[in-house]
Amino acid sequence: MARTASLSGFPEWLPEERLVEQHVLDSLRRTFELHGFSSIETRAVETVGQLLRKGEIDKEVYGLSRLQDDEGEEAGKGKHDPHALALHFDLTVPFARYVVENAGYLAFPFRRYQIQKVWRGERPQEGRAREFTQADIDVVGDGELPFRYDVEIALVIAEALGALPIPEFRLRINNRKLAEGFYRGIGLTDTAGVLRSIDKLEKIGPEKVAELLKSELGATDEQAQAALKLAGIKTEDTSFVAQVRSLGVSNDLLEEGLNELEQVIEAAVKRVPGKVVADLSIARGLDYYTGTVVETVLVGHEQLGSICSGGRYDALASKGNRKFPGVGLSIGVTRLVSRILSQDLARASRSVPTAVFVALTSDESWGEAQDVATELRSRGIAAEVAAKAEKFGKQIKFADRRGIPFVWFTDEDGKHQVKDIRSGVQVDADPATWTPSDEDIRVQVAATPAS
Repeated sequence: MARTASLSGFPEWLPEERLVEQHVLDSLRRTFELHGFSSIETRAVETVGQLLRKGEIDKEVYGLSRLQDDEGEEAGKGKHDPHALALHFDLTVPFARYVVENAGYLAFPFRRYQIQKVWRGERPQEGRAREFTQADIDVVGDGELPFRYDVEIALVIAEALGALPIPEFRLRINNRKLAEGFYRGIGLTDTAGVLRSIDKLEKIGPEKVAELLKSELGATDEQAQAALKLAGIKTEDTSFVAQVRSLGVSNDLLEEGLNELEQVIEAAVKRVPGKVVADLSIARGLDYYTGTVVETVLVGHEQLGSICSGGRYDALASKGNRKFPGVGLSIGVTRLVSRILSQDLARASRSVPTAVFVALTSDESWGEAQDVATELRSRGIAAEVAAKAEKFGKQIKFADRRGIPFVWFTDEDGKHQVKDIRSGVQVDADPATWTPSDEDIRVQVAATPAS
């Protein structure tokens, strides 16, 4: 793990750590594109009004302003000005704005992935940074979006996470319709308030959640206990349906949510067994979710929190009477990578991309050495050339210190040899044909044996 940062909450990786992060990003891109998701990037800033129109996280939003205001402009004016600029705190809200503004140019259902930095004013700790990278996938429809995409998104994310050098994980899935229908069925009408309280269950425990429901939402003790019983249901198959019905609550929205969640879990049990659990305590704090909701934990690292979350949103994006419902999930790349590094869950095979260090016989041989390096690079072999001619032993030590596995030598007669400085084996080589193993051409990132 990198040394302690001079500015907490804004992580910076060392080169070998950055290679691990790049491996994670490249793997995610590959999986997303294999499933037909197109890459986009949105601007880093949005208006305050745009960012805050759904959910209650205004304390976490970073406003954007110049150090010196224009003459006559009121200092600090932008704090609550809906037209002021602020850094985006996630990628879903900017994506909704992007869809509305570009609807005439997009083919729906629109499948996108987006990997970008976001900013959130949280208290820094492992897994929670103020500047971090997210990797999102979403499918958005025009007017309607078949529920089958809720199922597909969960399967794609399970595949994407399964390709990473991380421990076992579980997608914990619920449905807001199920929860809201149940709360209405027991007489709790402020369903958004109940969801926000239930969302705190793992942080503060059932007793304090029950007190919140009673003191802030006016729930009776029976209603609070019923809500907690629902949240306590967790199954690795579709048996949750019978458990919910055994609670004796009747509501049409509840039935709709049960049916939707059953479809997701049924498909996941068949296609990604052991990766998904129906967990009726999952609520998600943001108000724009309307159906499927997901949080993902690493098994044995649950205290880290969710590494991937999201769900269905039917009303986040609209233009007049035109609605753009969507479903999406977001992977917290920085949170995931920070845990990989701090727990030594995976390592890069070397600290630099260079595979071959071309040594110099003399300072006059620099041009010929560049020719060798160019030939190697033309065949996809990363190479760099020594800056000055020193004793070969010193040049080898330099390559070893950099983590470069091979050193290339050319003698005065033009004969080429390459040395594997890990094993000491040295062989004749031709820059037009010599190729290292696939494992040595590119940096490999793999789970450590202990993990």
